[in-house]
Amino acid sequence: MNLTILSIAGALIALAYAGYLAFGIKKQEEGDEKMKEIALAIRKGAMAFLKKEYKILSIFVLVIAAAMFFVPSLEWKASLLFICGALFSVVAGFIGMQIATIANVRTANACKTGQKQGLNIAFSSGSVMGLTVVGLGVLGVAVFHWIFKDPQVIYAFGFGASFVALFARVGGGIYTKAADVGADLVGKVESGIPEDDPRNPATIADNVGDNVGDVAGMGADLFESYVESIIAAMVLGSIGVMRGFGDKAIILPLVLAAVGIISSLIGNFFVTTAKKTSPDKALNRGIFGASAIMLIASYFVIRAVLGTGTHGDITANQVFFSVITGLVAGIVIGLITEYYTSGKNKPTQRVAKAAEMGAGTNLIAGLGLGMMSTVIPVIAISIAILAAYNFAGLYGIAISAVGMLSTLGITLATDTYGPIADNAAGIAEMAGMGEEVRKTAEGLDAVGNTTAAIGKGFAIGSAALTALVLFISFGEIAGISGIDVTKPAVIVGMFIGAALPFLFSALTMEAVGRAAQKMVEEVRRQFREIPGIMEYKAKPDYERCVSISTGGALKEMMAPGIIAVVAPVLVGFFLGAESLGGLLAGSTVTGFMLAVMMANAGGAWDNAKKYIEEGNLGGKGSAAHKAAVTGDTVGDPFKDTSGPSLNILIKLLAIIALIIAPLL
Repeated sequence: MNLTILSIAGALIALAYAGYLAFGIKKQEEGDEKMKEIALAIRKGAMAFLKKEYKILSIFVLVIAAAMFFVPSLEWKASLLFICGALFSVVAGFIGMQIATIANVRTANACKTGQKQGLNIAFSSGSVMGLTVVGLGVLGVAVFHWIFKDPQVIYAFGFGASFVALFARVGGGIYTKAADVGADLVGKVESGIPEDDPRNPATIADNVGDNVGDVAGMGADLFESYVESIIAAMVLGSIGVMRGFGDKAIILPLVLAAVGIISSLIGNFFVTTAKKTSPDKALNRGIFGASAIMLIASYFVIRAVLGTGTHGDITANQVFFSVITGLVAGIVIGLITEYYTSGKNKPTQRVAKAAEMGAGTNLIAGLGLGMMSTVIPVIAISIAILAAYNFAGLYGIAISAVGMLSTLGITLATDTYGPIADNAAGIAEMAGMGEEVRKTAEGLDAVGNTTAAIGKGFAIGSAALTALVLFISFGEIAGISGIDVTKPAVIVGMFIGAALPFLFSALTMEAVGRAAQKMVEEVRRQFREIPGIMEYKAKPDYERCVSISTGGALKEMMAPGIIAVVAPVLVGFFLGAESLGGLLAGSTVTGFMLAVMMANAGGAWDNAKKYIEEGNLGGKGSAAHKAAVTGDTVGDPFKDTSGPSLNILIKLLAIIALIIAPLL
């Protein structure tokens, strides 16, 4: 009981500090009237989309909750927790969106003073998102465990979070990339005007998209990974070899999450107090500092919670080593993602060099890079799984996932920082703040691209571990000790599971293509029919482009979401529990590989374009630049729509399998 209260206290500290940071950001100066006008347009567009999206989702949430209520093995507890999980995810996304759209203009204004001032505001805004996610996650799981005393019931809370996350990721990803592709193809390639040029009708929609996709979408994604890893570890702590520890093994994941919150808070100060340090070094200092604190603190916490005795050949030290495997695997995946996607490194520079020969060679190089980049993350995850299992069995794998996400409060902050810095650079360009301010903001934006790539690496790695832990929990609940892969039904399940990530990616890629086509047509129409836009004599119709992205995203997000929910139910009821287990195995493996490939290829194409725009290989307007823009156009839905959505797909499939397991 005391440990549960301790976890709740940690969650409340996170939420209180997030509120303190938000209050401090709101007190900062917004700048002149032009800046305020642009920021208001972005804020209105982002919040309008979010409200429409949540209105649609609320209908689905209530329908599913009602269906769960009438299932004898689920009943009212599962329905209630499903609604609460969805609600907590919505609140986290809403808060993150609010503060991001307030901070973007303040970051741009602070860049007048210097890069350090702009960094502090953008990062503090990201911290609000990160701390809100971990605070609400731990609060929800701890309170409901305190009330129901049964960790298996809380899986429904994770289901609610997953359901919202899927639509938030898919809808936000379609929105942002439809706008981005339209703005780039017509603005940069056809008209030869800079990114975020106020003459481009799609610029406001593009900046809105950064928020709905990379703030609300990423926040919902990692919120569900975070809570599901904690819940799965709690469930596995109540069964098998961990029974000897009693309730201690159940409550340990919550306590570790609370310690991770405190570690992230301290890591925040490493970033904001850094002096005469480049933004990327300041952010890395915060991440590595928080990880080091978590590593040291978790050793003492695990021994304090579990004791120093041995239960079933497992000791507190072995559980601690399992935490290390997750932390190290997360850092390795983040670093390898940075290596493959940063414009400072050879792989991305080779992709940029390939653009000199044309768009085709640029695309080939990017695809090759993406495929090659899957190897080390797979090795890192594999070593983490084997090592964690060797240390503490299935519980060790679950605790490894908790360890990977333990410092989410700061890793998500560095990720959410990216779109805020991107918005700031856009506002600086559109408001005509001058070359020096724009370059300062673009410097922060360039770092944001790398931090976003690292964040995606953490999201993908945690998704693989979390999905595996949920898969293991499914086997325990369904009473399956093993899956015979020679059975035809199991093979069919594996094939269906392996195909789902490809089908899902195809649907989301095509959705972006259709929505982007409408955007391209609209931007061309405005350039053609509104005289004086190119001479700054007429103002483009920004709201029309925002409306096109909103309508397209909300319409196109339905099919992928419905398939993700229906597929495991059909396989489970028609082919059986073992076949459903095969589906989970197939989807986890191919989903993880495809997500890594898409995220890293997309990140490399984006930064290859930026590498050329910095003046290399002919600079802006060169043939290489135009080819790189085409590569980036393909990479946009790779890294910001389809790839990130796969993280949620593989977890959602597993959590649905868990929910229906007692019925099979």
